[in-house]
Parts: sequence; C-alpha cells; structure tokens
Amino acid sequence: MNYIEAPSPNFDQRGRSIDSVILHYTGMETGAEALERLCDPAAKVSAHYLIEENGDVYRLVNEADRAWHAGVGSWKGETDINARSIGIEIVNPGHEWGYRDFPAAQIDAVISLLKGINQRHDIAPARVLGHSDIAPRRKEDPGEKFPWVRLAEEGLAIAPFDGDAEAGLAVKYEDALKALSDIGYDAPAGDHAAALLAFQRRFCPLSLGQGFDPRTKAALMAISGG
Repeated sequence: MNYIEAPSPNFDQRGRSIDSVILHYTGMETGAEALERLCDPAAKVSAHYLIEENGDVYRLVNEADRAWHAGVGSWKGETDINARSIGIEIVNPGHEWGYRDFPAAQIDAVISLLKGINQRHDIAPARVLGHSDIAPRRKEDPGEKFPWVRLAEEGLAIAPFDGDAEAGLAVKYEDALKALSDIGYDAPAGDHAAALLAFQRRFCPLSLGQGFDPRTKAALMAISGG
C-alpha cells in the first residue's frame, strides 16, 4: 500500500521478534495535532503508523524498530509490549474530545495495513489488541465504537461475542474471573475492575459497566475457550 512518509525520531532498538499489533485512537482534536506530537522528540511518544479518517496512512517508524506507543502495560504476563508489537494510531478524538464512529475509509485502510503486516510477521488474530487491553487502568482506546467485527470478518482479529447471553447464568464468578486472566488481561483478584471494563469494550460493549452480568460471563468463557 502507499504510505505518506513522516519519520519520527522517537524509537530505539526492538531487541526481539514481532508477535503483536496494538491499535490506538489518537485521542486528540485533529489528526494533524496527533501527527505533530508523535514526531516531536520532546514528547517521547510515537507509533509505527497513523491512519487518518480519510484513509491516508502515515509511516512514522520502521517496523524493525521499537516505537514508543504502548507505555506501561501487560499481556499474558509480558510487560515490554513495545518490543514485541507494531503500534497503529487511528485518528479519532476519543472519549475526551467527542468520541465518534470510525469512517469506513479509515477502517478499510486499517484492514489493508493489517493484511500487509500479517504477510510480513504472521500475527495471530488473538494478538491484535487494543491499547485498553494491555493498559486497562490507564487507557480506553480504541474504545467500544471500534468495529472489531470488520477485522474479524477478514480473519485479522478475534470477533466480539455474539452468542447466547443466558449461557452465562450458569458460570461461577470464580471461573469468570479466571477466564479474564487466562485471556491475557492483568486482572488479579480484588483489582480486576479496569480489566473487566476493557474486556467489555472489546468483546461485549452492550454490557459495558455491568460487572459480571450473564452476557459478560458467557463472553469470557467463549473467548477464553472455557
């Protein structure tokens, strides 16, 4: 695909192979503002790619290098997410500035970019994650409006739960909590609320903020394979 080159100075050596992709929203008022920040050496943040709402794709950091997009986070007990992942910033003002639907042209570009990344790195669908998945106590992006189902239809990500919510009625609380950790979330007993919200944003947004309701429990067991 065609890229608009916008090199960022904010990167270092990766030091390991790539097995994940982290999707972000920019969370700023404009894409231009986000691009400027991602290329500002004083900001000390970056991503490999930025995708505008019209579908333009900016390449900021070479995939071979470690961009600074994930920050403090964890997935399946691994903490240096930057070293193992490619970061994609998707222009959207986010929850702070007027969260809105992602345009079709933008999501088409996300899908095209992910297909190319998969050809180069063979990323498993279960390793295409949202920023809130790996940093649930700090982040909400790309948020409950992100159309994960479109990515799943292309075999690029795990689909949101669309099964029978009543299946969760028989699921014990302890089993649901264990499933949350088994999937990969940092969700220790007694400190799992943020991870549960992140899971709901990603896999069952209809239950967002509803705790371990039947739909959430059913989704947890389905996604974890329990």
